[in-house]
Amino acid sequence: MSKPFAKRNARIVATGHYVPERVVPNSYFNDILGEDVDTWLQENLTIRERRWMTEDQTTSDLCVYALLEALSQADMCPEEIDLLIISTDTPDFISPSTASVVCHKAGLTNAASFDLNTACAGFVTALETGTNYIKANEDYTNVMVIGAYGMSRFLNLHDKKTVTLFADGAAAAILTATTDENAGHIASSIKTRGEYHGYMGIYGGATAHPASCELVNENGHQLQFVKKFPKELNPQMWTEMITEVAQKGGFSVDEIQKAFMTQININQIWETMDNLKLPRETAPTIMSTYGYTGSAAIGMALDISNRSGALNRGDVLVFMGSGGGLTFACNAFRW
Repeated sequence: MSKPFAKRNARIVATGHYVPERVVPNSYFNDILGEDVDTWLQENLTIRERRWMTEDQTTSDLCVYALLEALSQADMCPEEIDLLIISTDTPDFISPSTASVVCHKAGLTNAASFDLNTACAGFVTALETGTNYIKANEDYTNVMVIGAYGMSRFLNLHDKKTVTLFADGAAAAILTATTDENAGHIASSIKTRGEYHGYMGIYGGATAHPASCELVNENGHQLQFVKKFPKELNPQMWTEMITEVAQKGGFSVDEIQKAFMTQININQIWETMDNLKLPRETAPTIMSTYGYTGSAAIGMALDISNRSGALNRGDVLVFMGSGGGLTFACNAFRW
């Protein structure tokens, strides 16, 4: 007889990631923008290069590669996945879901699927959603979570504020049901600061500004920084939410072995680690090589850490994401 639902938990058992082969160095933007942006990017954000999709690639293609990497690590077949959740704000289509496309391309013949969109907080939100499916319903044993980003398709090449930062990639994690009390999901917190919804986004092409309207004809399909966010907002929210999750989960902040953070600004990550009195190396960073990969970034950092042997059984891992909207999502797992 199976144990009661309340005893079921979700554990991360495998990870994977993929970035396109096309490397775009900072010098590319020096030529386009007619100024030296390379020096500023390296000195202030550590970014040296990033990856962009080729013309024949789509977000679903990135997802498939990351998914296959995770399946291989878990020694699973596509048919063993019960649910696929893809977090992206750069889908293949407005409708249907990118998850349905990936199910077909990757042969996930037994999986339910859906997309969710909390922008760059999406990977953490998807982890939380998949965990809750496993906890609540015995029909779901293996859940594939993917964060995917194809933002290069939505960039204005002459907008210095956006074009030098954003990049493409996908990251996958497999959640599996467990009754091991010493592994898996610990606690979480998700918050929305909706007053900032008009500060950054892709505002054309949906019901507010349909594809035929004048706004879209004036580059409305492209990512825009409309207003400047308060620079203290991310470190403040990240510090508060990580502290809250630690309190909910019954562990102390100094027990955190790794903190996987939204990768848009390395200085904000370091400020948060300083606030928490954690060593800065607690938060792995990947933007020097990959730029800002949005909803894929946290999962990419996780997979790179996992494959490098930096994670040990029993480690407390914290995931902290923030994205347009603004949405903030934080959770903790015991590895």
